[in-house]
Amino acid sequence: MAERRGLGRGLSALLDETAAGVAAGAAVGAGVRELSVELVHRNPDQPRMDFSGDDLDTLAASIRDKGVLQPILVRPSPTEPGQFQIVAGERRWRAAQQAGLHEIPALVRELDDVATLEIGI
Repeated sequence: MAERRGLGRGLSALLDETAAGVAAGAAVGAGVRELSVELVHRNPDQPRMDFSGDDLDTLAASIRDKGVLQPILVRPSPTEPGQFQIVAGERRWRAAQQAGLHEIPALVRELDDVATLEIGI
């Protein structure tokens, strides 16, 4: 009987490659940058839609007290030059705005739409 092979390597293989690519980009590209929260925009294709008010309030209080401890991940906006689109970290971005921050730490990476969706899952 012939060995049965799947069609692909699976989502985990893609995510591992994407994470490795982001890590490699972090080593080669610029480090964490402080971006104006006004230059950062949510990704309209972000799979997460529920941003609970209580959880966001708690995170905003923590950010007011300790700052943003982990940078968000953004890419240059595909439609608005000079702007950035969130790949990962929309809750932190929303909470930072709620906390009154004018800037947020961010890693800026050149990512295509597929990589953006894979990381955003």
